[in-house]
Amino acid sequence: QVQLVESGGGLVQPGGSLRLSCAASRSIFGMDTMSWYRQDPGKQRELVATITSGGSTNYTDSVKGRFTISRDKTKNTVHLQMNSLTPDDTALYYCNARRGLYNYWGQGTQVTVSS
Repeated sequence: QVQLVESGGGLVQPGGSLRLSCAASRSIFGMDTMSWYRQDPGKQRELVATITSGGSTNYTDSVKGRFTISRDKTKNTVHLQMNSLTPDDTALYYCNARRGLYNYWGQGTQVTVSS
């Protein structure tokens, strides 16, 4: 069992930046992937960014070049640096940890991009 706690969300103006953090209750070293998802009300949850156990990263097309996922194994933390934010990035952002068939989710942190 892994507990995930997200932080760092908030209200930001278009063009601004936020850094989300996901703190895990145990080592993330053994996880196959750590990911960030987002969901708007009435829409499906969308995979935003993933970092694998080997350190490879993948991003959905709409955030490539603007978002960066990283991890700090010593602190069992995964980050999502979000730059050049637009209103389309507004959503509840969730941290996910996956190991084999097991998926773990945090409660989410709200990101609102508005002037």
